[in-house]
Amino acid sequence: MKTVQSVKNSLKFKADPKAGVLSVKVGVKKYSLPVEARVLSDGKYVFLSFPASSELYRVDGKGLKGMASNEDASEAHAALTPSRRRGRPRGPRAVSLPAELESALKNIPAGYKLGYGPDGVPRLVRSRRRRK
Repeated sequence: MKTVQSVKNSLKFKADPKAGVLSVKVGVKKYSLPVEARVLSDGKYVFLSFPASSELYRVDGKGLKGMASNEDASEAHAALTPSRRRGRPRGPRAVSLPAELESALKNIPAGYKLGYGPDGVPRLVRSRRRRK
């Protein structure tokens, strides 16, 4: 079981800091506050951190409800923790080929590749050698 405090400590530096996130409306004018905040959000949870404090909220209908410090926050931690993997997966993937196709591809001599002629019939074509 993860406590709210341990989840807040864990998420604090996983969120990127953003300036100008908070704004205050005074009358009809809206002012951006010069505070740097770290925010992570999901459909069910919001993590909000300022330089002096941080808080974990549960999305409840149209409002936010603060989570008590002794409440179980395992689900919030799993939902808000960003994945470490970015971009495409690395490494080669194993491709399964039928046995007859694999043996036919192995019979292509070095320096040649499989191509198609003007009439659509497959034939061997010399590979292009590029010079530096």
